[in-house]
Amino acid sequence: MRDVQDHWFRQAKREGYRSRAAFKLTDIDDRKRILSKGDRVLDCGAAPGSWSQVAGRRVGRRGSVVAVDLKPIDPSGLPENVTLHEADLREMDLETLGGGIFDVVLSDMAPDTTGDPFGDHHRSIRLCNDLLDRVPEWLRPGGNLVMKVFEGEAYRDLLLRAGRMFERAKGFKPVASRGESVEMFVVCNGLRPAEDRDEEDPGGSEEMIPVPPRPKPPPGWND
Repeated sequence: MRDVQDHWFRQAKREGYRSRAAFKLTDIDDRKRILSKGDRVLDCGAAPGSWSQVAGRRVGRRGSVVAVDLKPIDPSGLPENVTLHEADLREMDLETLGGGIFDVVLSDMAPDTTGDPFGDHHRSIRLCNDLLDRVPEWLRPGGNLVMKVFEGEAYRDLLLRAGRMFERAKGFKPVASRGESVEMFVVCNGLRPAEDRDEEDPGGSEEMIPVPPRPKPPPGWND
C-alpha cells in the first residue's frame, strides 16, 4: 500500500500538483463528467489548492474557480482563473463570492480528526449537511456537486438526502484514495429545480437507515 501512495505522491510532483489529492478529483471528473469548459466553480475547503489546480485547468480560460479555506493558500503557480479567499464559508454569500451563481461546487472539506471514528464520522456528516443547506443558494439548477465524507452509520442517509436534491447522487472512491480509508466522495449530477426537490426530511435525522456496523478503521482515517 505504501508503494501505491508513493506512486501518487511522485506523480503529483511530476505534474506540478500540490498533493496527490489532485488525482482524486481527476479520477472523479474523468468518470463522472463534473467539470466543463467555461464553468464557474466553487472549491470549498480548498487548501492546499490541488483541487483548484485541477479545476482551473479543466474549465479553461473562459471558466473560473473561487477557492475558499480557513487556512491561507499560496497563490504561486495556481492557474490565473483561480481566485482565493481566506474566510469562513458560513459567513459568505454569492456577493462576497464574486456575485455569480456557480455551475459546480467541490468540497474536499473534512473535520479535524480526533481518533474517535464515530465522532469524526458524524462531524463529517454535519459538514456535508451544512453544505447541502447552502447548495440551492450557490448552485444553478442542473449544476454538479462533489463532497467528501467519512463513511459510517449516517452515510446512506446523507446519500438519500443528496438524491432528493439531484438527478443522480452516488458514492465514489477514487483510485488515489487509500483502500483502507473510510473517505468517500458523494458525486451529484444535475441539481433539481426548487419545485422538483423533495426535502421533507432535509437532514435525514428523523429516521436512520440501519447499516451494518463497521470495525474501527486502521490508520488512514483522514486520508
